[in-house]
Amino acid sequence: MKKGEMIVAIVNKGNADLVMEGAKKAGATGGTVFNAHGTANKEIRSFFGIPVLPEKEMIFIIVDNKIKDAVLLSIYKAAGIETKGAGIVFSLPVENVMGIGEDKKEDK
Repeated sequence: MKKGEMIVAIVNKGNADLVMEGAKKAGATGGTVFNAHGTANKEIRSFFGIPVLPEKEMIFIIVDNKIKDAVLLSIYKAAGIETKGAGIVFSLPVENVMGIGEDKKEDK
């Protein structure tokens, strides 16, 4: 087992592909997409002229600590708040990761 980072991106529905394209450019290999519903204030219907839609997609991506910053930045450039994805991205530490990278090879 090893430590890693879970990167979470929240974007307007239909833009998960932008997140994954950005993540893969920086070395991530895959992610999981969840449908979600935002609860933004009704007065805030647009941000920087981009509509804030209640239907969202949340993308969870587990990466090695070594590439976390590069993946975060690449996702934000591809799907950040000033893009059609109108997304935010953040990371959380993950204590024990199995099934990615070297661990996947060791499992066999």
